[in-house]
Amino acid sequence: MLSLVVAAPTIDDLLALDVRTRLSLIAKLWDSIVDDRQALPVADSERQLIEQRLKEDDDDADAAIPWNVARSDLLSHR
Repeated sequence: MLSLVVAAPTIDDLLALDVRTRLSLIAKLWDSIVDDRQALPVADSERQLIEQRLKEDDDDADAAIPWNVARSDLLSHR
């Protein structure tokens, strides 16, 4: 039986990837964290804050700033 050992990519290998591939990897990593969220301890105070903010968004969804507007505003203050 032939056994191949493949080394894991280094950070430098990952940083050398094109932007689209890096974004795809970020999304996959984030999804894996979300899928495993039970492993992440969240304090009761943090959970209450999250629930409060979600409720505020549900109560007044029109108050949210679209991402393209928020991003533009953030980038203009560099």
